[in-house]
Amino acid sequence: MQEVVTLECTEAKKEGKPASRYLTKRNKKTVTERIEKKKYNPFLKRHTLHKEIK
Repeated sequence: MQEVVTLECTEAKKEGKPASRYLTKRNKKTVTERIEKKKYNPFLKRHTLHKEIK
């Protein structure tokens, strides 16, 4: 039951830069809440918090 989800940067919008997006998978049965991961944003040139979007 793997589901493909999109992660979007949360800090880029505050700074007026384009938001980076990543695709990842999660197991629907074991992970019921939304995913949050630290990923690299090339526009900000640093690692930022990315949250799952619908």
